Amino acid sequence: MRAWARSWLRMAFGVIVLLLAAAPLWARPQSPFGFSLPGLLPGTSAPGSSASWNIVILLTLLTLIPAIILSMTPFVRLLVVFHFLRQALGTQTTPSNQTLIGLALILTFFLMQPVGAAIYTDAIVPLDAGHITMMAALDRAIVPMRHFMLKYAREKDLALFVELAHEPRPARPEDLAMRIVAPAYLLSELQAGFRIGAALFLPFLVIDLVTAAITTSVGMLQMPPVIISTPLKILLFVVVDGWNLLIGSLMRSFT
Repeated sequence: MRAWARSWLRMAFGVIVLLLAAAPLWARPQSPFGFSLPGLLPGTSAPGSSASWNIVILLTLLTLIPAIILSMTPFVRLLVVFHFLRQALGTQTTPSNQTLIGLALILTFFLMQPVGAAIYTDAIVPLDAGHITMMAALDRAIVPMRHFMLKYAREKDLALFVELAHEPRPARPEDLAMRIVAPAYLLSELQAGFRIGAALFLPFLVIDLVTAAITTSVGMLQMPPVIISTPLKILLFVVVDGWNLLIGSLMRSFT
């Protein structure tokens, strides 16, 4: 049983690190939020535990881990900005959701590669060599992730979740628990994504207003202004090399 559980745990942790650094890494998927799973870790047992319950819990972890990890990376900000851009252009479903998600994932891998490399060096290599335990490896793996999220989490959002958790104000941000850092980081990323999206909307909104004013003044009431403004917005975006400017600005916002 212990060997079986250990193989599943290594597979689960491999999913996490694959999302961070696209490397074949494995360890244990112990949650950084302070709870444990009795009977699933080597050396622990729970009364009445069975293989079927282990399978259910492990499959649930494998289902939730990608969503949790993507919420702790730049993926949220990138995807929000891309959807705002599509709405501003008025192209409805072009680019498709799959294209935007794929682009956001690739850029997330690019941005998180240093964090994944730090996790691999500090946690996975010593664990694979047998120098540290799985719990120690998890503690080491959390450090680069916490450092990354604290870099972009707003102090206002951190203070909000410290208050909601009824915890004393720490002496330094590094002392904050992941249960506070993770939601504060996600809230900050959503705020940043909406702020960038609002800035993207402004030039295209001007084109919509000018087009609507011109078509109304010349009496073209039968033709919706959006039919004329949409190709104009696409043409403007192509002429200024909009994708290059947008991706470059987004990447620089994480430096």
